[in-house]
Amino acid sequence: MKKIILTSTGFDNENIKNKFISLLDKNINDVRILFVITAANNPDAIRILSNCLDDLTNCGIPDENITVYDMHKLISQNKINDYDAIYVCGGSTKYLTERIKELNIKPVIDKFIEKGGIYIGVSAGSICASGSYKNGLNFIKNKLDVHCTKGSQNGLVKTNENIYLTDNQALYISDNDLIIFE
Repeated sequence: MKKIILTSTGFDNENIKNKFISLLDKNINDVRILFVITAANNPDAIRILSNCLDDLTNCGIPDENITVYDMHKLISQNKINDYDAIYVCGGSTKYLTERIKELNIKPVIDKFIEKGGIYIGVSAGSICASGSYKNGLNFIKNKLDVHCTKGSQNGLVKTNENIYLTDNQALYISDNDLIIFE
């Protein structure tokens, strides 16, 4: 079952944080996160990493349950399956998609999601999950833009409809639906 949350700014909106917590099937103290920092390859993006980490610890996830991963070596299917969620931070979408292609990590992440793993995207981590980049994760065909002044209307989204998210909105992707909420 797909459990994907795409955001502009992570869990700044309490409803987005609560949606993530509702998708977990275990106690928050036992949740393990793969924290992907690959896209943060410039000073502005690196400054934001602590906010992203705070998203997870403010949910109650212990520091020791968060593993930093920079996509410089392919993670095995067995290893990634040890995690409950993958949290992909923002930065350079172009660089992130280049690493995805070079490592051929998409099949590993696809299987992780098929087995019930949660994917959380923030900014570039969200855009690479959409149909915006050929070499991205392409969980949906829709093109996605983040940090928009005017977002798409909350509710169900049609296939191939462009999606615009404000910093207060998120897109939830399940097996059957694409839903914008805030």
